[in-house]
Amino acid sequence: MTSGQADNMRRILLKISGEALGGSAGFGIEPQILAHAASEIRKVQDDGVQVALVIGGGNIFRGAALQKAGLDRVAGDQMGMLATVMNGLAMRDELIRQGGKCVLMSAYGIPSISAQYSAVAGRKALEDGNVVIVAGGTGSPFFTTDTTAVLRAIELKCDEVMKGTKVDGVYTADPVKDPSAVRYTSLSFNEVLAKELQVMDLTAFVLARDHHMPIRVFSMNNEGALLRAATGKDEGTLVSD
Repeated sequence: MTSGQADNMRRILLKISGEALGGSAGFGIEPQILAHAASEIRKVQDDGVQVALVIGGGNIFRGAALQKAGLDRVAGDQMGMLATVMNGLAMRDELIRQGGKCVLMSAYGIPSISAQYSAVAGRKALEDGNVVIVAGGTGSPFFTTDTTAVLRAIELKCDEVMKGTKVDGVYTADPVKDPSAVRYTSLSFNEVLAKELQVMDLTAFVLARDHHMPIRVFSMNNEGALLRAATGKDEGTLVSD
C-alpha cells in the first residue's frame, strides 16, 4: 500500500486504448461500449477502490499516416493528445450520468473544458471519491499514452497500473494464431525483457520497472474483470519485481 493512503484504501490507474471505445470499427465512440466501461469503473469505485484513468486517442486521430505524408510529428502528437481530451470528456459525462463523481484533468490548460493537471490536486480528488481522468498525454510530443499512464500512476501514488486490452493477459505466443498458447499469471520485469514479451512500449515499461510500479494486463471485455483485477483476484497477468 502506498504511503499516505488509508490502510484499507487501494488506488489504481486504469489505462484503456481509444480504439476500445470505437468498438468493431475502432473509430469514433460507441455509446454502448462507453457505457459498459463506465459501469465497470463504477463497480470498482463502489468497492472502495480509488480510480485514475488514462484513455488513448486512437479512435479519433492517428497521426502515423499523416506523418508519412509530411505532417510535422510534433503537430501530429499534439492533435493526438487533444483527441484524448475528447475521449475524457465523453467518459466524464458518462460516469456522472451513471451517478459517479469525476474530474477531468489535462496536461494542457483548457479552463473551459478541463482542470489543469496537478499531481497534488489529482490525489486530493481521488481521496474525495472522484474518478480522475488524466488527458492530454504527458503534455509533450514523442511519448505514448502507455508512458503517460505509468508516469501519472507514479505521480498519483497508485498501487498498480491496469492495462485493459482485448486479450485477457500476456501469453507465451499470440493466442489468436496459436491455440496452444498459455497465459502467464505473473511475470517479473526481467522475465518480460528476457522473453521479449509485448506488455507496454519500452519507455513506459522501463519507467514502471525503475519505480517498482506493478502492471496488470487484462481484458476489459470480460464482465467484472476490472473489479476482480482491481481487488487483487487472479485476473490477467501481473508484472512486478
